[in-house]
Amino acid sequence: MKLLVIGAGGREHALAWKLAQSPGIQHVVVSPGNAGTASERECINAAAATVEDWVNLVESEKVGLTVVGPEAPLAAGLVDALRAKGHAVFGPTRAAAQLESSKSFAKAFMQRHKIPTAAYATFTDAVRAHAYLDVSPVPIVVKYDGLAAGKGVVVAMTREEAHEAVTRFLRSPTDRIVIEEFIAGEEASFIVMSDGKNVLPLATSQDHKRLRDGDEGPNTGGMGAYSPAPVVSPTLHARIMREIIDPTINGMAEDGIPYTGFLYAGVMIDETGVPKVIEFNCRLGDPEAQPILMRLKSDLVKLIQAALQGKLDQIEAEWDRRTALAVVLAAQNYPDVPRMGDPITLPAAQSDDVKIFHASTTIHNDKLVCAGGRVLTVCALGDTVKQAHAKAYAAIESVSFAGMQFRRDIGHRALAKR
Repeated sequence: MKLLVIGAGGREHALAWKLAQSPGIQHVVVSPGNAGTASERECINAAAATVEDWVNLVESEKVGLTVVGPEAPLAAGLVDALRAKGHAVFGPTRAAAQLESSKSFAKAFMQRHKIPTAAYATFTDAVRAHAYLDVSPVPIVVKYDGLAAGKGVVVAMTREEAHEAVTRFLRSPTDRIVIEEFIAGEEASFIVMSDGKNVLPLATSQDHKRLRDGDEGPNTGGMGAYSPAPVVSPTLHARIMREIIDPTINGMAEDGIPYTGFLYAGVMIDETGVPKVIEFNCRLGDPEAQPILMRLKSDLVKLIQAALQGKLDQIEAEWDRRTALAVVLAAQNYPDVPRMGDPITLPAAQSDDVKIFHASTTIHNDKLVCAGGRVLTVCALGDTVKQAHAKAYAAIESVSFAGMQFRRDIGHRALAKR
């Protein structure tokens, strides 16, 4: 069988790498892909950029299964278009993807189905939004309603920051924002697979959103992650499933929008141990996908096929007992306007416990160069968080490009606990 992975980032490189390991896979087409996916055995890149392009690609390449990586094609209705023509595809429909593509939809859904989340208000009028901020406590969170590539959330520590975010996000009559209370605590990424009724939890993970060490600096799409996340104890895992995941999948079905695909719940665990949803993503996280897929021992194709057949309750995922830790290497000026075109030097060889996933890379004049903000993700397996941390950072010493940015404290919460 031939597979298609939609996307061009580190998540898609990891998906293509893992899917290609499945027996019976002829090869994996990645569209549009990057320099890393192009270099993988059994993977090829193919140019496409619209729903119509991808439907045509599926038909011309006789693709047996499509896996959608990023959020934009989901929000554009790619799953709907492929299903309408009878093609197998794993991901939520356009309507179901509103859990990510519209913050106001997600908040109203959670309120309606009694899923724990922060108190909020929705605005399209800047004057009313500013007036609301004037009487609200800070810190406070301002979110752009639509997709924003991980840059549509401002955790404002001052009222001035909050007002600036409102001004930046509400620029036209069609713009919408959500302003919600700030919840202090520790965040975890809780990702599952759903077949519309049944749920298969994946390994837990924890992302690092801020650019700099100590969780300082601006929010990014993610500067690193590790799996498993010690903050999610077995008791808390059961509680998240009971109070968040199951009500979400059941609620979507009750609303006539059955959810099939990966579902990511960003969960904040407050000081009393209560989990609340801070965001939903309708896909694998990036960079969480990289350490999660490094640890997955099961055949990913079989897991996806079980989901498409409505049989996730009849299958289990097997995990490497070790910790996987991933560090993102970002271009100069990220997350603002990243500098592109800088040549990249990679190690000549990698051990079985270390994998470098490409995100924003391309080949220019026969040289590997930066092509966007988050350039590479260096991922390592270790018996402990400390060992995985050491292996990942040792591997980074053999990687270089001008202006390379990365955090040196990925996994610091888990290291502190141990």
